[in-house]
Amino acid sequence: MQTILGAGGVIGADLAKELSKYTDKIRLVSRNPGKVNNTDELFPADLSDPSTVDKAIEGSDVVFLVVGFEYNINVWRKTWPALVRSVIDACKKYKAKLVFFDNVYMYDRDYLWHMTEESPIRPTSKKGEVRAQIAQMIMDEVRKRNLTALIARSADFCGTKNNIMVEVVYKNFMKGKKANWIADVNKKHSLTFTEDAARGTAILGNTPDAFNQVWHLPTIKTPLTGKEWIGLMAKEIQKKPAYMVLPIWMMSALGLFMPFMKELKEMAYQYNRDYFFDSSKFEKRFNYIPVTAEEAIRLTVDRLANK
Repeated sequence: MQTILGAGGVIGADLAKELSKYTDKIRLVSRNPGKVNNTDELFPADLSDPSTVDKAIEGSDVVFLVVGFEYNINVWRKTWPALVRSVIDACKKYKAKLVFFDNVYMYDRDYLWHMTEESPIRPTSKKGEVRAQIAQMIMDEVRKRNLTALIARSADFCGTKNNIMVEVVYKNFMKGKKANWIADVNKKHSLTFTEDAARGTAILGNTPDAFNQVWHLPTIKTPLTGKEWIGLMAKEIQKKPAYMVLPIWMMSALGLFMPFMKELKEMAYQYNRDYFFDSSKFEKRFNYIPVTAEEAIRLTVDRLANK
């Protein structure tokens, strides 16, 4: 049994599709799970309850933790450490392997210009502190040989909602407005296409020697500048590539109307410097070629148009 905790999240459905290549025993766990594959087992659950987490994991060989909580620091502080502790305890109890889907918030901001699995951990944001804490919880158990686990990290997403390319580029264009970018439109910024992220996560979870280490998930190889990303989106949907750069100080004001912006403000340092996410370790190990930037934008638009 391979179990997805957070099956209703950003990559849950894509991950379920990918896991069907390895098994027909997939358990989808979320508040209101829906089948992706015909043989999926649905497990409605409130993951804030440790006893429910225990039951959701019971009988699992591999557990994929891909939960996405509300993008709010107070929610993160309350829910993330508690959930990760419950998941660790249940995985240890049932001898299940754990795959934790992570981001890059814990990395030292001075090393964003070239992030690898060895980049220094020095969070400089509140959300980064939470991410560093829960990653440490998992790897401490691995080092003690109490748990078999891996951490799969992704750069910022492209391919689904709740990311800058959709929220303030695509949606703005579709409303006849200028696209927005944060801080500096001329800095490079890597994006991970969600289907690549899901496929990479499934591959790692089904590769025994991939465990007990950190991996960067396959990411578009050439990081484009904000201006170049905006240009690709404009070309794909046949709009003029007009844009406005949002100074960091303006994000608080916009947060009155867009909570996403208010919470994103402390992460704005990721946009005032080059942000290059290196996934060559994964690509070499699995002979994997991520989608191109052009393909990612085209597929993103197709997905949004068909929802």
